Amino acid sequence: MSVLVQISILPRQQEDERFILETALEKAKLRRIDISDWRIRKRSIDARNKRIKINLQIEFWKEGEVREELPVFTPKKISAGKEVAIIGAGPAGLYAALRAIEAGIKPIVYERGKDVRTRRRDLALLNKDHIVNPESNYCFGEGGAGTYSDGKLYTRSKKRGNVLKALQWFVHFGADADILVDSHPHIGTNKLPKIITAMREAIENNGGEVHFNTKLTDLKVEESAIKELQFNDDKWVSYSNVILATGHSARDIFELLYSRNIKIEAKPFAIGVRVEHQQELIDSIQYHGDCDNPNLPPASYALVHQVDGLGVYSFCMCPGGIIAPCATDTDEVVTNGWSPSKRNNPYANSGIVVSVAPKDLPNYKENDPFVCLNFQKKVEHDCWVAAGKTQNVPAQRMVDFVEGKISEDFPKTSYQPGITSVDLNKVLPPMLANRLKKAFVVYGNKMKGFYTNDAVLHAPESRTSSPILIPRNPDTLEHVEISGLYPCAEGAGYAGGIISAAIDGINCIDAIELKLNNS
Repeated sequence: MSVLVQISILPRQQEDERFILETALEKAKLRRIDISDWRIRKRSIDARNKRIKINLQIEFWKEGEVREELPVFTPKKISAGKEVAIIGAGPAGLYAALRAIEAGIKPIVYERGKDVRTRRRDLALLNKDHIVNPESNYCFGEGGAGTYSDGKLYTRSKKRGNVLKALQWFVHFGADADILVDSHPHIGTNKLPKIITAMREAIENNGGEVHFNTKLTDLKVEESAIKELQFNDDKWVSYSNVILATGHSARDIFELLYSRNIKIEAKPFAIGVRVEHQQELIDSIQYHGDCDNPNLPPASYALVHQVDGLGVYSFCMCPGGIIAPCATDTDEVVTNGWSPSKRNNPYANSGIVVSVAPKDLPNYKENDPFVCLNFQKKVEHDCWVAAGKTQNVPAQRMVDFVEGKISEDFPKTSYQPGITSVDLNKVLPPMLANRLKKAFVVYGNKMKGFYTNDAVLHAPESRTSSPILIPRNPDTLEHVEISGLYPCAEGAGYAGGIISAAIDGINCIDAIELKLNNS
């Protein structure tokens, strides 16, 4: 059995493998002749004190032991008569398809958007010309929202499934092996498209199918079981097992389910603004002034505070990142953040959002499944109107927002479509604006320098998670009323990021495999 040992080193020592090995051997009370192999298993930065450290977990294999390298992706020949329809080619859909091939089940993936390469053209039109394609944007298309929104792989969902397997598949299809080691793994938007393409090619090369520009527009249920799916308002196809992995922004899917009397529920979510600072400032705060240390990556932060009974927290923090336009319809604006693999842009951005439940909202109606979604849509529409009905977003300097002053000018922003000076106190609902103002002051005390008028708020940050839950049986993972229908990942309310979505896709196939084997 391997031996694990924890050590701490200085940032400048992290490239010195000899030093790391000798330090770990001494800590483990081992000699070089006692081991056959070793590796760094986990790596994290400890910047709580002025003397910053790198924490490492080292794994040793003793003499006579062999490090076992298990195959990562093991496709099987697809069994006749076993197939599954997968709606959506985001991380949940792609991982479900790969896992289906491992189980000998034929995956047939339907994606409303375009392939990852063609999708770039629509993103360029969105950024430069403010043209929103409702079927091809930052949320819809091959790879889903994760492809062009950063590639953070950190998850707290350790109990939901095999995190290591999900990470290993990313490495197998082209990601850097560092994601297996880093405590907050990250791929980068610039590298994800090639990885997503490699996954799709593996699906197709092993007998699966992937159909782009193919939107689910209707479904048929008979005797409480899924029977048929309609695509593009035309073609009907029979399926008895369907994974619904459509993402948190596929609002038409919620409306479709509701119109077919398929149970959905309102679900808590979070909404607020995206804040942008200079990365140099965040480095200086987090690294105690040691912001030019070449051995340290661009710094991140995590903030949380209770304000008037609701949580206000940082979301999807992007060091060295960019703010992107993530609208999925023509009469709304939405922001999100991403970072390239090197995280080498001069800006740091993060969502600062208020966690809300249905009963917290001014439009609350008992048993209304759309209460949170309608609140989300109104905020996005109001911001679109306030900024001039383009993909400009309403913006305000942080201190100006707290003090209720319209900002007369702005530092340069990474948000490419542009920003419009607006008093966000008059645009955002008071329940959000009032809590955000209090939180910013508190965060300024927690992180000296964070509360500054050089920081710019971009509104809104609203697609943090699905505002609707599609309820499912916790044992079978099927919809509580419809057998064969598997609500999956973020769009159904069961994931909160790339890895948790990927794991949920795997779990749904595991459930289908068990059912098929027992039938």
